Amino acid sequence: AIVAGNAVIQKPASTSPAIAYKLCELFWEQGLPAGVLNFLPGPGGAIGDTIVDHPLTRFIAFTGSKEVGMRIFDRAAKVSPGQLWLKRTVLEMGGKDAVVVDETAHLEKASVAIVASAFGFQGQKCSAGSRAIIVNSVYDEVAGRVAELTQKLTVGETDKGQNVYMGPVVDRKAFNSIMDYIKHGREHHTLLAGGNAIETNTNGYFIEPTVFGDVPGDAKIAQEEIFGPVLAMIRAKNFDDALDIANSTEYGLTGALFSNDRARLERARHEFHVGNLYFNRKCTGAMVGAHPFGGFNMSGTDSKAGGPDYLLLFTQAKSIAELR
Repeated sequence: AIVAGNAVIQKPASTSPAIAYKLCELFWEQGLPAGVLNFLPGPGGAIGDTIVDHPLTRFIAFTGSKEVGMRIFDRAAKVSPGQLWLKRTVLEMGGKDAVVVDETAHLEKASVAIVASAFGFQGQKCSAGSRAIIVNSVYDEVAGRVAELTQKLTVGETDKGQNVYMGPVVDRKAFNSIMDYIKHGREHHTLLAGGNAIETNTNGYFIEPTVFGDVPGDAKIAQEEIFGPVLAMIRAKNFDDALDIANSTEYGLTGALFSNDRARLERARHEFHVGNLYFNRKCTGAMVGAHPFGGFNMSGTDSKAGGPDYLLLFTQAKSIAELR
């Protein structure tokens, strides 16, 4: 937005304002003129709604949950008194992303990628691979290896050293929500790894990376975004069934397919309905300038952040003709 010549109000998530402020500091320290970038923390219901509703707001770029994104979309569509334009929105919302593995795949590489996709950043990212969909003939081998790798992950305070893989989840509300999903998983599915909160003398919100096995594709933990370190392992009858399961949620953000069958890879290009699709690698880690990011359906407006066309969304096109 700034590169395209706009003044910006940066409203961070109320759970993590400090890191957003440090980002603003980097801009200010480079001599950005006063008033171009404005930092405004606070609760979403009060601060966020006020910014969205204001008649002088022209454009809202949002990253967050489906529920908040839908609320912004609805409010931005209403024209306030004194407003001279229709507000634009770029909405990056949730995901229920899947890694699909067929019987031709390199199973060790697939297993490593499933774990990395599921538990990086404690699963607190919209692109996290919270579903692993494995064809039946190799399901047991992959599920067993994923559980084994998950049990080796370290959890703790990440500033204590590079050997700590996972830190805490963001706050008490997130902790309680994730533990409720784990409780539901324990009651309805097979626990393969993790499943517990971790007690610490710092009272941090630490949760073991958790894997449930033989989860039906339409189960609660296979359909709803948990936004935490919980992975649902789903058994598919065959590749056709795996694709159907992958496309069965309301989201369409990222996905990955592990296969050495070129015909299946080509088919997935057309039928795996996600905005960011990866072949034989994990489903996270889109790079600016190389793999623009944005999803389909309830994952958002598919605005493809990080691509050359993204800046144009923050501009107004003006055509000029002159007769000489």
